[in-house]
Amino acid sequence: MDFVEILKVVVLGIIEGVTEWLPISSTGHMILADEFIKLSITPEFKEMFLVVIQLGAILAVVLLYFRKLNPFALSKTPAERRDTVILWLKVLVAILPAAIIGIPFNDEIDKLFYNYQTVTVTLIVYGVLFILLENRNRGRKPLVKDFSQLTYKTAALIGVFQVLALIPGTSRSGATILGAILLGTSRYVAAEFSFFLSIPVMFGASAIKLLKFGFHFTNDEWVILLTGMVVAFAVSVLAIKFLMGYIKKHDFKVFGWYRIVLGIVVAIYFMFFAK
Repeated sequence: MDFVEILKVVVLGIIEGVTEWLPISSTGHMILADEFIKLSITPEFKEMFLVVIQLGAILAVVLLYFRKLNPFALSKTPAERRDTVILWLKVLVAILPAAIIGIPFNDEIDKLFYNYQTVTVTLIVYGVLFILLENRNRGRKPLVKDFSQLTYKTAALIGVFQVLALIPGTSRSGATILGAILLGTSRYVAAEFSFFLSIPVMFGASAIKLLKFGFHFTNDEWVILLTGMVVAFAVSVLAIKFLMGYIKKHDFKVFGWYRIVLGIVVAIYFMFFAK
């Protein structure tokens, strides 16, 4: 495999690592990237690669939050272990809506909505919603400031918002963060809960794609897959740390404006420049 192909994979890994965690839609960025970065791979492998590369991003969450998410950590008190188990139960409750709808209907949803028109609309609409929500919340104190205050009902409702992310361009993190804040959580709780939800969701999606494709990779395919995952992992660590530091002092409006601009760029490119 030549250096240029490896460089393309590195760029895609960087895009995945950044956009998976910031509420700006990894799909919207990947659609644009696909217009300029053409990997020498089969369409079947490409479809699988763009999902399984997320495993690298997920491992970043596991690394950064290992103690918080590990109910068996010896350094935890019995009460802390119990709280960790309860947190995982809330995560499981929250992923049920997406699992019930996403698993049987994912292919149909992609066929209907995986196009630049849908991505353009969802980028802009959710960008506007972020700005409106932050304007509405100005001066308000969140009702849920830590996970002990997060009820199972609220977790389930956040899971309903995650279903919206099945529509390309919505952004999984964007939908869950927006929904969580709307339901009264702090930005910090909303972002962290979105990260935790991603673990079973993205592991499941990757497992399904791997099983459908099979494990008979060529040497070049192994290099592409592993390179993409490693880069996505490293960049995800930085992106998550950046986001959690950023929202301590700022709101999400900048991401809303970014989505609007990206949506306009996607629309203009595909209407006037794409072949």
